[in-house]
Amino acid sequence: MLYPSGRAWLLGSWAAEEMATVSAGERLLAVVGTSSTTAADLMTRLKSVGMVADLEAALHGVQGSFHVAASLNGRGYVRGSASGARRLYRAAVAGVTVCADRASTLAWLTGNEPDIAQLSARLAAPHLPHPLADAAMWTGVETVPPGEALNLEPDGACRTAAWWQPPPAELPLAEGALRLREVLRDAVALRVRPGQVLGADLSGGMDSTSLCFLAAEAGASLVTSTLHWKAPGNQDHHYAAYAAKHLPRVEALVFPSAELPACFTGLDERRDPGQEPAATLRDLARRQHTAREMRARGAVLRLSGYGGDHTVVPPSAYVHALLRRSPRTALRHAAGFKARSRWPLGATARMLLGAAPYPSWLTTAGARLRKPVVDATEPQTWGARPVLPVWASEQAADQLAALLLSAAGQTRPLAADFGQHAWIHQMREAGRIAGLLHDAETSMDLPVDSPFCDDSVMNACLAVRPEEAGGPRSYKPLLAAAMDGLVPPYLLARTTKDHCGPDWYHGLKAHRRQLADWADTSHLVAAGIADENELRRVLLNPGLQSGGGAPELENTLGTEAWLRDLAAHPVPAHLTARHPQEEDPVDTAAL
Repeated sequence: MLYPSGRAWLLGSWAAEEMATVSAGERLLAVVGTSSTTAADLMTRLKSVGMVADLEAALHGVQGSFHVAASLNGRGYVRGSASGARRLYRAAVAGVTVCADRASTLAWLTGNEPDIAQLSARLAAPHLPHPLADAAMWTGVETVPPGEALNLEPDGACRTAAWWQPPPAELPLAEGALRLREVLRDAVALRVRPGQVLGADLSGGMDSTSLCFLAAEAGASLVTSTLHWKAPGNQDHHYAAYAAKHLPRVEALVFPSAELPACFTGLDERRDPGQEPAATLRDLARRQHTAREMRARGAVLRLSGYGGDHTVVPPSAYVHALLRRSPRTALRHAAGFKARSRWPLGATARMLLGAAPYPSWLTTAGARLRKPVVDATEPQTWGARPVLPVWASEQAADQLAALLLSAAGQTRPLAADFGQHAWIHQMREAGRIAGLLHDAETSMDLPVDSPFCDDSVMNACLAVRPEEAGGPRSYKPLLAAAMDGLVPPYLLARTTKDHCGPDWYHGLKAHRRQLADWADTSHLVAAGIADENELRRVLLNPGLQSGGGAPELENTLGTEAWLRDLAAHPVPAHLTARHPQEEDPVDTAAL
């Protein structure tokens, strides 16, 4: 798409249904991604836009997961999604600010190298706090924070400004559930096309099951994928089979885990590195296998329930603000959480009475990176404290501590109440991972979409009173109420959740040879952010690490794999891919 001057404004390669673009004189507007708008609808909306400040009001009601780009009489406006599922990055290229939906595009354009401090941060577990979790992995490349837009002035100046704010958490459960049902129904219907076959994960859990029933209601013919884990007592396959019996037009595929590639299969295969390290290496080969089976049966898209846990369930820290509004209810909920999660009495009292301001919390976290969480049952306030594993070097600890200290000096929390802050942050963590999954599985010729990470779903959940959306005595009450009458009651009554621990350890054991090679040739060690001996010990004996578990090891493996992939594929795959309708490689597949 071109400026009126004839110069390029928007470069990329998208399917026709992913693009809605309009222009009127000196005004250009584009919505890119999965959305409910059309060119005709967008033109009508553009008529009410006189300046940048009018844009979001004009776009009100557009559903989906998308980017927005506009040029209005020489002023530019670009943003991604509030959930973070659609990311936006910026960099200076030849003195000009350039935006892209992929950080790797800008890194390639500028020739910048990976940021060692950000790599150090990715070793921390269980995850990074705001704003470190959103940082780009290359020097000279910045992330435009989710919920903020980049404004570009005619003189070349640029600034970010918030376009999104969380809605007031005022709706009672019954009203909020009706709203959630409506937006989830719309989100799924956006992905359903007449005559097309849709792939869908059907884990047996409430999230993926709800999406399958909504897709069937919208007229989809489904090919579902269920993994039958070999851990004793796992129930996923039972609930998935029950759901499949009640779904119309479904071909249910069940994959016993023993017949799938072992976890961590493909460690020696180098792929396009994507935008950042991801702790999804364990089941990549399994997802490739199931994607091929779905694709062979005609599926053109895969629906994932990923993000449901993060979006529909508020963190238990909501009881702090609830104590100020309804002390009796707050104390009852706190007592329930204390009994269920074994909260220590002192920690429970401290959480209820208050927490240090967010900058102080970040500073304290930076000073305690080497101190393991002594009592994992303690209630959280602003979120989980990041901890570095024993194999992280002193250089890594110093770099991450510096990042946290810098953030403490210039970062505001996502909400004044730490319960709402933690809820928004966990939603954005889901959006971030959903975006990575979408990019990774698009390369498998079966894109994956996560409707729970649409902004409309995020807004609908945040608008509900958290003490009614969650609670210690019920499991996902908001989603259960939203799906009442659509999903069989037996499925909505489930309160268990399966795990794949035996498969995880089996996969590590099966790939000891590759892990030994990684220990001897580690890129993390070469970068100075991992201790060679400690890393070798954990890679060869993961079950012996003291006080450790899956998150820190998976974060490390994901970061090591990302560095190896980047060395093997320095040019992003999307910059060399061929568009189906072009003879020459496209220049970029980014905004």
